Amino acid sequence: MQGKILIVDPIATNRIVLKTKLASAFYDVRQATSVTEALFHASRDTPDLVISAFTLSDADATALLDGLAALPKANRIPVIAFGDSEDAALRQLFLSHGAQDVLVKPVEDTLLLSRVRSMIRLYHSTERWHMRAEASRAFGLADPPAPFELPGDIQVVGNDKGLNHIWATQLRHAQSHKISVCDTGDAMTCLTRAVIPDVFVLVLPQDGDAIKDQLHLISSIRANAGTRHCGIIAVQTNPNAEVAANALDLGADDLMPHGFNLRELQLRLAALLTRKRQVDRIRASVDIGLREAIFDPLTGLYNRRYALAELTRQTRTVNPKDSPFAVMMADMDHFKRINDRFGHASGDAVLVETARRLRAHLRPSDTAARLGGEEFLLLLPATSEKNATAVARRLCRSFEQTPFVIPGSQTPVTVTISIGVCMVSAADLANAANTAGLIDRADKALYAAKSRGRNCVLLSRPAA
Repeated sequence: MQGKILIVDPIATNRIVLKTKLASAFYDVRQATSVTEALFHASRDTPDLVISAFTLSDADATALLDGLAALPKANRIPVIAFGDSEDAALRQLFLSHGAQDVLVKPVEDTLLLSRVRSMIRLYHSTERWHMRAEASRAFGLADPPAPFELPGDIQVVGNDKGLNHIWATQLRHAQSHKISVCDTGDAMTCLTRAVIPDVFVLVLPQDGDAIKDQLHLISSIRANAGTRHCGIIAVQTNPNAEVAANALDLGADDLMPHGFNLRELQLRLAALLTRKRQVDRIRASVDIGLREAIFDPLTGLYNRRYALAELTRQTRTVNPKDSPFAVMMADMDHFKRINDRFGHASGDAVLVETARRLRAHLRPSDTAARLGGEEFLLLLPATSEKNATAVARRLCRSFEQTPFVIPGSQTPVTVTISIGVCMVSAADLANAANTAGLIDRADKALYAAKSRGRNCVLLSRPAA
């Protein structure tokens, strides 16, 4: 099934007709006749979409919208209000209570199914982000909601410049959002800029070729990495069910088939901006959480978890024809003295500078990770023994010859490093068998380097 849809209508024939259309498109359809019954179904088995008649047996659709908004598991379910009246004020009333769209009978099947597909697609995509946000909150990673919202950036796109400016002027007078206007060609150029709109309001003209350009723009916005999360509202100057369906299927978030209406556009923009900002915040929080999962927050190097996974990946992909790769364990010499003498802030400064020096001496294909404390793991793929030891010795010299400038000390402080190197080939893997064995070999070489007086490099060789 493509999704679960709850039809709420007190008239049986209306429910049957709508169910037949939706079931033929492979939707799982449920039915209710009243607000009370609909809320019961929504709380027990959350649908992906609710289609409600304007008037129900115990109230009207506004009561259903308010009731769904109060249900924790159902407050983001999209709702279509479906009825016979073309009254703009009634349409705005339902939109103001949270309806995603208001459709007036008769609606062509093509447009109805496109609207259903569009809403369920948008609902599923935003729900995935909300689920990730809930997981982040469970681990304390999610950011709190913003205390206030900055004005949105709205761009009206159409080839009738006079009409664009009239609409933009009305929007500017009615709200605080930044409103700009451009034609379709300029909008395509905008997709390559650093600053992009939050929402595109696309004016679909009557001319067939111009309509094609606008529909192509929808595809381009969705295909562009920088704009794919922007909101898109398509406004028709001439009602056409086929064009409307194409716009929705190509990725438009919302549609105004009745032309420009200032109050209605305000309501749709407000809902779309709210949804976009919520998802933007969630996506940013998830990105931060993912970064914290693999990077060390102090040094910016990879953390232990990532390093061990990367070492496992490299050992699994090596083959007999590959060059060897090097596993290095590096440890700061007498690091505790830095903390004891100058304080932990100075110790942190040394670790940050150590990370910078490690990165400076490694190739882009190499991996540097902080395992914990002052201990680091370096992975150098496709590296000969000669080159690996040369890199390790250069690192030692860079620490010995360039003292560290740290807080708490008026003069630079010399800090050295010891490194144990383990060379790995396909033959070694047949014997060592696991990443723990490789790290153990590098760690023993590091321990031997410490025993020999520190500030040196020692190479581990596999037992015969």
